[in-house]
Amino acid sequence: MKRDETIFGLCTLADDVLLAEFRDRCGSRRLEHYRPYPWQAAFHEAGAANAHRIVMAANRVGKTLCAAMEAAMHAAGRYPTWWRGRRFPQANLGWACGITSESVRDIVQKELLGPEDEHGSGTLPGDALEKVTYRRAGVSDVVDVIRVRHTAGGLSLIVLKSYDQGWRKYQGAAPDWIWLDEEPDDFRVFTECITRLLTSRGTLMVTFTPLLGETDLVRYFLNPAAGGIHLTGASWDDAPHLDRAARAQLEAAMPEHERQARITGAPMLGSGRVFAIAEGEIVIDPIELPGHFPRICGVDFGIDHPFAAVWLAWDRDADCVFLYDEFRRANEVPAVHAEAIKRRGAWIPVSWPGDGLQRDKGSGQALRDLYFEHGLSMLPKPASYGDARGRAVEPGVLEMLERMRTGRWKVFRTCAAWLEEFRAYHRKDGRIVKHRDDAISASRYALMAMARHATTKPTAPAPGRARGPILSTRL
Repeated sequence: MKRDETIFGLCTLADDVLLAEFRDRCGSRRLEHYRPYPWQAAFHEAGAANAHRIVMAANRVGKTLCAAMEAAMHAAGRYPTWWRGRRFPQANLGWACGITSESVRDIVQKELLGPEDEHGSGTLPGDALEKVTYRRAGVSDVVDVIRVRHTAGGLSLIVLKSYDQGWRKYQGAAPDWIWLDEEPDDFRVFTECITRLLTSRGTLMVTFTPLLGETDLVRYFLNPAAGGIHLTGASWDDAPHLDRAARAQLEAAMPEHERQARITGAPMLGSGRVFAIAEGEIVIDPIELPGHFPRICGVDFGIDHPFAAVWLAWDRDADCVFLYDEFRRANEVPAVHAEAIKRRGAWIPVSWPGDGLQRDKGSGQALRDLYFEHGLSMLPKPASYGDARGRAVEPGVLEMLERMRTGRWKVFRTCAAWLEEFRAYHRKDGRIVKHRDDAISASRYALMAMARHATTKPTAPAPGRARGPILSTRL
């Protein structure tokens, strides 16, 4: 790539020297010289048919830049000849949002306007800027509203917001477009933005690197429940301005467990991930498990969340655990759960959590006893290590992680629900977030009781039951 193509094509770089050179040479004409990479162009074009778009990408590839360029086009009404995305033919209202007041100022605001003493050197054309007003945010130089002259006449408004203002600050107005830079901690910020756009039939742009695995926001775009939702991905391989030397330097500075997300943009190993290990290290294709491997089932009752059960087989010689089957279901009765478990082997011991001592609202029986009456081999006491570790969450999590790192925890590829939770299982402020962890919890309960209660299939099975290895059977 030629030097001019780097400067005038991408129009953004981690290299401050090149960026300063670009400003000197382009002045207030940065928008005119924007030539997007193919993935950026695809993101822009998708706006013509999709109301909600996301760039889920690696660090330093230009995701913030492309959204800032589009924001500038909408606000000023200046679209290039190659533009095939959505257009706003009249002055409009937009929101540009970030995590904190400081990040909005240092990233979003700077991208749109340029440095504080060089307004007009950002993506917004300098000759279209009408007025910039500031807000009292406890942080200096934080812009509140940018007024931009639209080619059709009138003033477009860009309101800068931060997530730390709280989701209620996103109520009331009906903007024409919203840009969220990085992921809100509170998913209600995202849902409020969607609600605001319903009135205006506006467009939503989200740009971020997925450091927390499969969060609600990621799932919204990975598994769309309706049309009009578009995801664009980009890795370092999609950013020619990052040469080998730059990539090596950046990678060396990254924590090992974050590299997958920061380099590829895949929601795999975010900084908050509990299991900071690549999925490929633990996932295997289903195999036939020998009959001499002891088995145990773990359940999470799902009192106010889905019921989940998982099955472990233990290779004692190699001390390797195979998670070979699973069942997760919401809004079903215990009889349905019990039938699913019995089909996988009624003889397999079932390890359960302490809330199994709670009474079922309908029958008045303890949950553990209710499932026992349905024919399950429920262990007599709640899951526990039987030593000083007791029932604590962290020892079980740490044992699972240690086994993963040493190649002694393998998961069949068919266990999609468990793997979904594995990707999203994360900490916040050092504490594990107890959300969408039903199958993970069930596997932890099974592991806690495995050494003392896992057993092989009886030598004299009940009439009609199959002999030999147990294979995954789904309800």
